[in-house]
Amino acid sequence: MRFRLSILGFLLASVIFSGGCSTNPATGEQSFTAFMSRADELRIGAEEHPKMIKEFGGAYPDAKLRAYIKRTGLALARLSEVTDLPYTFTILNDDKVNAFALPGGYVYITRGLLALAENEAEMAGVMAHEIGHVTARHTAQRYSSAQAANLGLMVLGVLGSAAGVPSGVGQLASFGAQAALQSYSREQELEADRLGVRYLRRAGYSPMAMTSFFVKMQAHARLERTMAGDKEETPHNIMATHPRTADRINQAIGLENSAAKGAGFVRREEFLDEIDGMVFGDDPHHGVRRGRGFVHPDLRIRFEAPPGFVLFNSPRQVVARGPNKSVMLFDMAGEKSARGARSLRGYIANTWARGLRLYGLERITINGMDAATAGTNVQGKDIRLIAIRGGLKQIFRLAFITPPEMSQRLSQDFRRATYSFRRISEDEARAIKPLRIKVITVKPGDTPGSLASGFPFEKFRLRWFETRNGLGPGERLKPGVRAKVVVE
Repeated sequence: MRFRLSILGFLLASVIFSGGCSTNPATGEQSFTAFMSRADELRIGAEEHPKMIKEFGGAYPDAKLRAYIKRTGLALARLSEVTDLPYTFTILNDDKVNAFALPGGYVYITRGLLALAENEAEMAGVMAHEIGHVTARHTAQRYSSAQAANLGLMVLGVLGSAAGVPSGVGQLASFGAQAALQSYSREQELEADRLGVRYLRRAGYSPMAMTSFFVKMQAHARLERTMAGDKEETPHNIMATHPRTADRINQAIGLENSAAKGAGFVRREEFLDEIDGMVFGDDPHHGVRRGRGFVHPDLRIRFEAPPGFVLFNSPRQVVARGPNKSVMLFDMAGEKSARGARSLRGYIANTWARGLRLYGLERITINGMDAATAGTNVQGKDIRLIAIRGGLKQIFRLAFITPPEMSQRLSQDFRRATYSFRRISEDEARAIKPLRIKVITVKPGDTPGSLASGFPFEKFRLRWFETRNGLGPGERLKPGVRAKVVVE
């Protein structure tokens, strides 16, 4: 045992003192990156890049906008301390407000973030911040620290691999993607902000754009929480993955010794010209929301959420959130499960709700489609399950989840929502077009309320308009200025 412990101690010492730390080219400081080399970072980024694009709905296809983002990103990257990386800048076809980076120079921003930004400097500030995470090697630091904290198990794995047991090295790639979606430490965020401010100033932008966009992100996060009826941050939202405050951003600006905080350009008009016509909200290939209605042209289905519920859409599922944490879910069974299901009642009992105690399991018909339903209770929540046969390889699924005290009150609304589920015709499917951002010039008599009518929500249209145009509650529009509205 003592011999084994001495081996562990020797390996620990050799890792930390003979190459565990490296000089960061961006900061000039020592950082612990022993368990992820530069070569690892390049490999991880290349391997995880296509997975990240798939996870977030694909890359946005507009060639002109993609060229603009690439041009801006590369101009910033060339001003960093690490110019030899094969930087890749990608617009994700996702309406969420988010941005992140993978090691090796892969930087991502969503079209939802572009729709929130007011000018090029705000967009560039986000990109510069993510470049800062790359140049400071924050993923390598996080991974190395995590491995060092668990070094005993890791070294045992290394020793075991000598006897044919795989080591933990294969976890590197999955950590690269995982780390991109997890929050950085406050110190890393401050460092990325410092570097981002540095790159912005070198490019001639106003560094204060980082603060102004942070205020917009805060307003958007508050709106999301209000819509969801939840005080928690939305998963994969930029505010959840980047724990920052306006004070820390201003601290970063001060640390970079900005002689004139407001100096530099913002390029508002150029930016608005570039995003004019960009898709807003849902991509029809993932289904679209119109108020409480959800329509999916590729699946050729439509349904409506109950009154008072707010829809949230993603490529994997649709969630409608209602009062007292009541939830309506829509998704689809896996193709293999759907093909193997001899009956929908059997599918619910033996696959979807396997192991749960069911009641009221019965066959029903919904607008001519074979279906089945059952109830259950999980962790004190009442759940109503509905499976609908869409084809040989398709089973559509609805689930209604309520606290018991809300079940009776919402039962009729849930029934109406269930029987709103129907097929749409080919003509109806072809008629569904995405909403788009249109940049207009405000005319006398235009108000935020009158211009907010195109936003695809039953509630909160005014707040959506205000957050997208950097307006405070009740703030008026000035004739002659340009604003972002949503049109079909």
